[in-house]
Amino acid sequence: MQNSPLQWFPGHMQKAKRLITENLSLVDLVIELLDARIPVSSQNPMLQEIINDKPRLIVLNKADLAANVENSLKIFRDNNFPTVAVDSVNGSGIKNLIAQAKSLAKPKTNKFSKHGAKPRSARAMIVGIPNVGKSSLINRLAGVNHTKIQNKPGITRAKQWIKIADGLDLLDMPGILWPKFDDPEVALKLSWTYAISDEIHDLEPTVCKLLETLAEKFPAGLIERYKIEISTNGHELLNQIGLKRGCIKKGGLLDTDKALHLILSEFRAGKLGKVFLD
Repeated sequence: MQNSPLQWFPGHMQKAKRLITENLSLVDLVIELLDARIPVSSQNPMLQEIINDKPRLIVLNKADLAANVENSLKIFRDNNFPTVAVDSVNGSGIKNLIAQAKSLAKPKTNKFSKHGAKPRSARAMIVGIPNVGKSSLINRLAGVNHTKIQNKPGITRAKQWIKIADGLDLLDMPGILWPKFDDPEVALKLSWTYAISDEIHDLEPTVCKLLETLAEKFPAGLIERYKIEISTNGHELLNQIGLKRGCIKKGGLLDTDKALHLILSEFRAGKLGKVFLD
C-alpha cells in the first residue's frame, strides 16, 4: 500500500471552498452529486458544514455503473434526504431530478409570487467531488454543451450560471475534496474513481488493491472481461491481465505502467461490471 496516507487538496480547491461559501445565499437549494458506486466515500464532509440547513437534493450519478442503487436510495431517503439516481450519459432520472429540485425550491420561489413579484426559476448550486460527472449532468440538463467536459480532476475552476429551459437555473461550482482523508480506505476509493489525480501517487499498490477488492466482491466482471483465474493477490491479477491484454515490453516482460492504466481506464468506464464499493 501507500507509504504515507494519500492526500490531495491543491490550491484551487481552497478557492472553490470560498466560492461555495460566498455564493450559497444566491440559491434556493444545493444539488449534491455523489458517485453511486461510492455514495458514502464521495460525500465531502466539508460540504456538509458549508451547506448547513440549506435545502439539499442528493443525486447518485453514474447509476448505470453501480450495483445496489435502490438500497442506497432507500438509506438516504430513510435519513430524510431527498435523493434521485441518474445516468447523465443516457438521461435516465433527469426528469425526476428537475421535478424534485423545483419542489425543494418552492418555499423560496413562492414568496416572490405571493408578494406580486414576477415568478422566477428555481436556483440551485451544484456541487460534488472532482470527476463525479457534473459537466456531463449539466450538459444533459441543458441539452447543449455549456461546460467543457474533461475527465481530469479539478478541471472546472470558476463558477458558471447555466440556464435550464425547464425553469431551473444552475450555479456550477468546481469539484472540491477536503483537506485531510482520515480514512485511507476512502482515499483509495476516491483514487479508483479518479476524484484524486493519478499523478500524485504510486498507481501499482492502488490498482492491486482495486483488483483484490473486485476479486472478492465482484469477480464476475474480471472473469468476463479478461478471461483470467481469480486470485486474492493483486499483483498476480495484475500480471495475468497485463499478459492477457498484450501489455508486454521487449523481451517478454510485463509493461506494468501500461497494464495499470488499462485496468483503471476500463474500471472507470464500467467495463468490469457494476460495482458497489462502500
